[in-house]
Amino acid sequence: MSNPDPDPPELHCSGEHERASELLVLAPREVPLGGPRAMTVRRTLPHRDRPFVGAWCFVDHYGPDDVGETGGMDVAPHPHTGLQTVSWLFEGEIEHRDSAGYHAMVRPGEVNLMTSGGGIAHSEVSTPQTRTLHGVQLWVVLPEADRDAPRAFENYAAPLAEVAAGVRARVFIGSLAGQHSPVRTFTPLLGAEVHLDPGATWEVEVDPAYEHGVLLDTGDLVVDGRPLTIGDLAIRDAGASSLVLEAGPQPVRLMLLGGEPYGEQIVMWWNFIGRDHDEVARFREEWQARSERFGQVEGYLPRPGGLDRLPAPTLPGGRLRTRGGQRRG
Repeated sequence: MSNPDPDPPELHCSGEHERASELLVLAPREVPLGGPRAMTVRRTLPHRDRPFVGAWCFVDHYGPDDVGETGGMDVAPHPHTGLQTVSWLFEGEIEHRDSAGYHAMVRPGEVNLMTSGGGIAHSEVSTPQTRTLHGVQLWVVLPEADRDAPRAFENYAAPLAEVAAGVRARVFIGSLAGQHSPVRTFTPLLGAEVHLDPGATWEVEVDPAYEHGVLLDTGDLVVDGRPLTIGDLAIRDAGASSLVLEAGPQPVRLMLLGGEPYGEQIVMWWNFIGRDHDEVARFREEWQARSERFGQVEGYLPRPGGLDRLPAPTLPGGRLRTRGGQRRG
């Protein structure tokens, strides 16, 4: 998914963040995907108070969206650099095409992970049979040593496993509660969809070397004593060996994300991750010039009056700045 903001803010993403003694809860902000009937996403990362959870650097939560009312998702070819995109659905179906030649469907319970390396382009379109669209779009920043890795794409259908009484999980990245995913990432990460029955409590053992984030999708949930509202992202710094998840009177569905603290410097602007202003500006120029860095997406058909590719916004005045990273925990 593209960042649709026509005037994206300058984000000084770094690992500089003082360790919080309590759970940090980020409320989402609403961002329209564009168009007169556009669907709206709820974005919690990046946030001025918290750029990362591990190497997770972007969290969009959307739906349940009535495609008949909003027109669904139609994101024309757009670029990425220096990251992996992670697409995860609860309902609906999205057609993915990219410049590495991959054509795949995103379906509930199946993770689609795309590695941009030094540059890739892709499109995302909800399928005609989709009536409701509901899911999350996530990005992972690539470390310096691997940010020019070859373009790649993986699909993995994560089984729904009972991991405790009244608790089930699909682990699509990393390991949790005896469940493992074969999907490749370049830093240690965790990604799982978790279901709790009404009234269930789960004290889940987690890796204390990881930061963790809990994104609430449905139901009433208390995390380590803090109640969440749907769309909230609760974050615990590294050092905790467990999280306590308590469901209210309705079934709960949540996303559990985690990873080792990310300590490198980056600049994240629009759909690009770079290391300084000049690099991001060069990425923008190359995208506008249809550079081979990003390749071509074959088979995308724009809607009547639509664009065949997304143009990059204008860079803000002044230089995009970076900060030195510092590991937390």
